[in-house]
Amino acid sequence: MSSVANHSVVLPVSDAEEAVQVQTGGASVPWYVWLGVVAVTSSTIGDLWDVSWHRTIGRDTFWTPAHMAIYASGVLAGIVGIWMIVQCTFGRDRRLRDSSVSIFGLRAPFGVFVAGWGGLAMLTAGPFDNWWHNAYGLDVKIISPPHTLLLLGSRSVAIGIAFLVLAVMNRSAQKGDTSFRPLQTLFLYVGGLVVFGQMFFLQEIDWDVKLHQVLAYIVLSIAIPVLLAVLSQTSRFRWAATVAAAIYMSFVIGEILILPLFPAQPKLGPVYFPVTHMIPGKFPILLIVPAFALDLIWQRAHSWKSWKIALVSGFVFTALLFAAEWPFAEFLMSPASANRFFGTADFAYFVRSTDFDRLRQFSHPDHGAILWLGLLKAAVFASISTWIGMTFGRWMRGVQR
Repeated sequence: MSSVANHSVVLPVSDAEEAVQVQTGGASVPWYVWLGVVAVTSSTIGDLWDVSWHRTIGRDTFWTPAHMAIYASGVLAGIVGIWMIVQCTFGRDRRLRDSSVSIFGLRAPFGVFVAGWGGLAMLTAGPFDNWWHNAYGLDVKIISPPHTLLLLGSRSVAIGIAFLVLAVMNRSAQKGDTSFRPLQTLFLYVGGLVVFGQMFFLQEIDWDVKLHQVLAYIVLSIAIPVLLAVLSQTSRFRWAATVAAAIYMSFVIGEILILPLFPAQPKLGPVYFPVTHMIPGKFPILLIVPAFALDLIWQRAHSWKSWKIALVSGFVFTALLFAAEWPFAEFLMSPASANRFFGTADFAYFVRSTDFDRLRQFSHPDHGAILWLGLLKAAVFASISTWIGMTFGRWMRGVQR
């Protein structure tokens, strides 16, 4: 920890060093960790499915399969939370009690309380969303008050489960248990779903027709580097950022390839585009390009000061995100992308022929000084975001409760 005292960053150890750390001992991954991971996965699938449902069928009823997948996440998180609180507060297992914190007289790992709040928020958002649609219309924007509460709850479940997995993983690393490897894999997986959740919340800003607006790059530069830096610091894996970005992209591409296989038609009107199958969301942002570069930088920057790593990382992230996504967005607007893999040939039933989507035109693109000054601002924000992620990640690396 001397590197922390000297204001340099604690970077992931190499695979060879890690192998030495976990070569002894034996333990299995606790069942509540697996159930928590299933809860986060259910929410992720439900989120993708729900957006597709809105774009294809419309919000016809509260009891859609997509909604059930989302609310199942809250129920599963609740099961984990209640069991852990009962066991840590009233049980006789000293190991569980020692790995918990006390809040209002109840004991459980910190992540359980975060996930528990998220599960409660998700279940509260259900009837709130039903009332909202009845009051203001059956199909509204993604970022409405009940949807925001639902998304915040879903993100809290994911972050809480990530904390829970991390605490168990850190204890395993300290003991040298063989469960470290599967726990590390599960932590990276949940971390990738946290990145997905962040991107899901931002999809109205980084829609493909808006990718020639500098605002999309500013928002992404604020929201994403902090997560990639946290995952790199905490996971002890050299390619953590790349893996997280790949998991996010895999889920979205999987949706594009799978959902259109199922027939469906709109139940609301007016219908401006004929729909015969489930319409997926947009192609994912190419986060894997800057994520890979950040992993390379962080592997070679052991002796750098934290502020220098953050500064370089922020400018590299923004520059490579722009370099990859700006021309790729032009490709997505072209007829060449109108195929099953990129998914730009289908549109939601409510998209008019005069909308930017149907016209394959960018919405109010930025140029000149506005663009370049905006990108400079984005790079500064990305550096700050990275520094926050590294600082928080160093603290998280010691979390065991």
